[in-house]
Amino acid sequence: MFTKFYFRSLNSRMFVNNIDILGLRMASSDQKTYVSVNFEIHGKVQGVFFRKDTRLTAQKHGLVGWVRNTRHGTVEGQVQGNKEQVNEMKIWLKEKGSKNSVITKADFKNEKVIDVVKHEAFVIRK
Repeated sequence: MFTKFYFRSLNSRMFVNNIDILGLRMASSDQKTYVSVNFEIHGKVQGVFFRKDTRLTAQKHGLVGWVRNTRHGTVEGQVQGNKEQVNEMKIWLKEKGSKNSVITKADFKNEKVIDVVKHEAFVIRK
């Protein structure tokens, strides 16, 4: 069985089979709907590797954005990318989280369709 590879560039980035070679973005000719959503997660989410696992999960889904701890004990951030992958990330944020986290509430705000993602990677902010 042969695997067909094809290359294309988007915003000066190289893609192979619609996956960004650097693993930072995902693009598809038939799935051009990108979304952006802000989130805030409540519960035991600080000191349990929640931000690190959020970044790793976002990267696995080919998403970009950021995450940080807040002064009032929550974790907030923004995630951008393919709509289907963002929805998977929202489920992870709401229902799973890091191994030792206890999520009591997940707020998602300002969800909107965007033409292009505005971040280059998914990062942890201080």
